[in-house]
Amino acid sequence: MQKLNDLSRSLSPLEPDGTLIAVIEMSLSSWLVAGIVPGVERQPLKKLEVDENALLKLLNRWREEAKKAGHRIERIAVAFEAGRDGFWLARWLRSHDIEAHVIHTSSVAVSREHRRAKTDRLDTELLKRSFLGWLRGERNHCKWSQSRQSRTKMPSGPTANTRASSESRVGSSTE
Repeated sequence: MQKLNDLSRSLSPLEPDGTLIAVIEMSLSSWLVAGIVPGVERQPLKKLEVDENALLKLLNRWREEAKKAGHRIERIAVAFEAGRDGFWLARWLRSHDIEAHVIHTSSVAVSREHRRAKTDRLDTELLKRSFLGWLRGERNHCKWSQSRQSRTKMPSGPTANTRASSESRVGSSTE
């Protein structure tokens, strides 16, 4: 019997020709967005300023590219690791009818055999691989963080005040 809150795999079937998939590697100053766009051979990679409206514009542009290639996008699925911007952004994306998933940071598998290069581009590839496996319904590709959707009011986005306060907490022993 299927569990009600089984987050180990996606319960919605993946329709590859109608699903735009994006992952975001977040930092304090920029977001690196990687995508899988149906009908588009290249896998786009775009660096954005930390701006949710620019992200929405990019996702809509990729939707239009898929449409020009003859694919009707029914679902946009976005994933990123939990962090400073993770939960408010997930709530904001959901309010714009975009499926948003926050991945638990330690659950993305990395090779431990050798010292690995650590770049945002490589991190987006690992995130994409994990998220795609989960969307296909394969179990235990990654663990999800629960957004505090019902307990907190959604902020309108990062402001100078929230950035400053979160930057001052970085490295503090209370985290």
